[in-house]
Amino acid sequence: MKGLILSGGAGTRLRPITHTSAKQLVPIANKPILFYGIEAMVDAGIRQIGIVVGHTEPEIRAAVGDGSRWGVDVTYLPQDAPLGLAHAVLIARDFLGDDPFVMYLGDNMLEQDLTQFVDDFTEMDGRCPSARILLKKVENPKMFGVAELGDGGAVRQLVEKPDEPASDLALVGIYLFNRAIHDAVRSIRPSERGELEITDAIQWLIDSGDLVEHRELQGWWIDTGKKDPLLECNQLVLDTIHTDLAGVLDADTTIEGPVLVEAGARIENSLLRGPLVIGRGTVVTDSELGPYVSIGTDCRINGSRIDHSVLLEGVRIDRVTGLTESLIGREAIIEGPSATPLRLMVGDHSSVALESADHG
Repeated sequence: MKGLILSGGAGTRLRPITHTSAKQLVPIANKPILFYGIEAMVDAGIRQIGIVVGHTEPEIRAAVGDGSRWGVDVTYLPQDAPLGLAHAVLIARDFLGDDPFVMYLGDNMLEQDLTQFVDDFTEMDGRCPSARILLKKVENPKMFGVAELGDGGAVRQLVEKPDEPASDLALVGIYLFNRAIHDAVRSIRPSERGELEITDAIQWLIDSGDLVEHRELQGWWIDTGKKDPLLECNQLVLDTIHTDLAGVLDADTTIEGPVLVEAGARIENSLLRGPLVIGRGTVVTDSELGPYVSIGTDCRINGSRIDHSVLLEGVRIDRVTGLTESLIGREAIIEGPSATPLRLMVGDHSSVALESADHG
C-alpha cells in the first residue's frame, strides 16, 4: 500500500502566515503538521509516500527531504494549480500504479492512528471494496460533506453541505482507494468551482456499482487551516506531553504542570505553566508562559506573559504581558510595553510596536 499526502493548497485561510510559508509546515507542539501525517502512515506500515506539492514545493522538499529519517521513500508530485482532490489523484497516476493507497489531506490532524483504518482493506461480504472513507459524527453536518449509509454500512450517497442532511456523518480528509478510483477521476467533470471533486469520484464509484465502505473515526479530528482550530489542535497535542527539562533553568524559575524544554534553551526567573513546549536555542527571561504555549527554536522572550499561543522560530517578544490565543510567524518582533490583552495573528518577519495607554 502507498500513501498520498496533499500539500499543494495555498492556505489562504491562514494568511498572513502562509504568504511566506507552507501551511502544512506550521508547527503543532513544535512539529510541522505535515510530519504528523507522515508518521501516521509510517505507523500503518506504509513505506512509499507521494506528496502533492504546489508553489511551496521548495520549502516542503527542504523540510521533508527524501523521507529517510522516517524510513520511507518520498516522491514529490508537482500540481500546477489546486484543481481539486480528484485532480491530485489524476496527476499521481504513475506513482500510484495499480496499488491501493491512502489519501491524506496534509493540514488535517487526527487523534486516532491509521492502522485500523488501513487494515483488512480486502473483502466485505464476498466483495472487494473500491474505496473506504473515514466519517465523523458532527453537530453541524450542513457545513460538511455528508455520507448517507445503506444496508450493512455501505455508503449509498455523498452530499456536499446538504440543506437537509441524511445523517450526521461528515467526511474526514482521509480516504482509502484501490485502482478503480483512476477510472472514476478520469470520468468526472469539474464542479461549479472548477475543481475535480473527490466526492464526485466516489459517487461515480457508487453509481457504477462498486462497493464503498466506511469506518467511523474515534477521537478528535481537526482541519488546521484556520488560526483558532490550529490553536485548539496545539492544545490537544500538548495535553499528551510529559515533563522533559533538557535545557537550562535557573533557581528562580518555577515549573507547574508538564513542561518540555529542549536542549540549548535557557530559562531565567520565569514561571512556566504546562502544558508548554520551548524549542532549542530559545531564551526566556522574567516571563510567565503557559498554559498551552508552543515556542519554536531560537526565540527571545523577555518580561512577557503568554498563554494559549503558537510562536514559530526566531520570534522576539519584549514586555508584552497579555498575549493570548495568538499565532506569531517566523522571526516576527513584538515590542511593548503593553499590558492590554492581545489576540494576534502576525506574519513572518513582521514587526509590531505596542504602547500601553499610560505611555501615551
